[in-house]
Amino acid sequence: MKPEITLVGAGLVGALTATLLAQRGFAVSVFERRPDPRIHGFLGGRSINLALAERGWHGLRLAGLQDRIGKLAVMMRGRMVHHPDGHTELLRYGRDDTEAIWSVSRGALNMALLDAAEAAGARIHFGQRLDAVDWEKSSMTLRDESDVARVQTWTTLIGADGAGSALRAAMAAATDLGERFEPLEHGYKELEIPKVSDIPVATFTPALSRQRERGDLFAIEPNALHIWPRGNYMCIALPNAEGSFTVTLFLPNAGNPGFANVRTGADARALFARDFADALPLIPDLEKDFDANPTGILGTLYLERWHLHGRALLIGDAAHAIVPFHGQGMNCGFEDAVELAELLYNAPNDAESAFAQFQRRRKPNADAIAAMALENYVEMRDSVADAHFLLMRALERQLAARKPGRFVPRYWMVTFSRLPYAVAFRRGEIQSAILRELSAGKTDLTQIDMAIADRLIDERLAPLPH
Repeated sequence: MKPEITLVGAGLVGALTATLLAQRGFAVSVFERRPDPRIHGFLGGRSINLALAERGWHGLRLAGLQDRIGKLAVMMRGRMVHHPDGHTELLRYGRDDTEAIWSVSRGALNMALLDAAEAAGARIHFGQRLDAVDWEKSSMTLRDESDVARVQTWTTLIGADGAGSALRAAMAAATDLGERFEPLEHGYKELEIPKVSDIPVATFTPALSRQRERGDLFAIEPNALHIWPRGNYMCIALPNAEGSFTVTLFLPNAGNPGFANVRTGADARALFARDFADALPLIPDLEKDFDANPTGILGTLYLERWHLHGRALLIGDAAHAIVPFHGQGMNCGFEDAVELAELLYNAPNDAESAFAQFQRRRKPNADAIAAMALENYVEMRDSVADAHFLLMRALERQLAARKPGRFVPRYWMVTFSRLPYAVAFRRGEIQSAILRELSAGKTDLTQIDMAIADRLIDERLAPLPH
């Protein structure tokens, strides 16, 4: 008989973890502070859209959800860069449409995962906020929406309750977790481009009028992640299956422009009129959304210790929250769920060993994707509009075709494979050095000596491990 496992948090990672553990025969109870989104609706305004990549799809396949989520996801084959002069260009993520990422609504995905967890046998209790943990008695105090307390005992406790984890706070009160949070000094606001039929005619441009006449669903290219890079700040838009786009404005907290001086919807409209002019007619509720939605906080969470022996463990954002600029936060959390379920299945009565092994395996990878996500922010907001960056990306594609299995773009390793993030990070550092060395002082691919490129790759990069 496998022991009972108690999960705190029924978000994306918690629900998938509950599903995979219940599938493996564990008795799983989940306590979630929010009401059931399938009954009360999903609370938006913060990180609504997600980018599904291979690591995330792998977890969904194991949960039996690939077909269901496939119907909700929209393919994004590359970055559609919107330049200040209004022209656009598509920078593909991979070689063709088999190498794409997928935009999916957080709410729809969470509800599908809740259904899967309950179908597998997990018991989910909503409206239950973790208030305190008594480590001596192996019990915890939960409070409902009316602030009525209940005491719940547990055997093995897993915290998947996000970056603001209540379980992490309770663990930190019992032992030093070596916690460190590094803020990015940038924040974000979420806005929306509605489907064409929901954009008021009064704001129509000639292009929108033609799209409405054709019966188009999407106001801009649906199969792309749209980016308006503007140096130290940017705007992005991800498609939704019903025809809208979730728009996210990223600004420094201070500076000009920054959230210190872009405080109201009217301020935001002036900013868009100046710097994102082609997006402005597509966001009819800009002022209302800007004023109503919270300003999100961005940063990276580091812990030296993720577990209390075999008693409690943190996973996902509760252990290693990262900035969202590589689209890997959820994918990394789903990888946590898959690995933890396998470790506990192989050692059902030795949680201490499983937890220790989980941290040894996952922490180097969590640290690696945290570093890559920070680097990707600079790339998205600035480098994608830089001529030398574009030359290096073109060279990267050429070397990947020339040396398959040896020179593999870091983005491909992170997004389209399940190679450890740490491997992708290390190889990416070597490859970036090669690209910089070959492209220094060059303006065109024809100026690059491919014989030297071959030699550098053979000397510095071993064949990629399977």
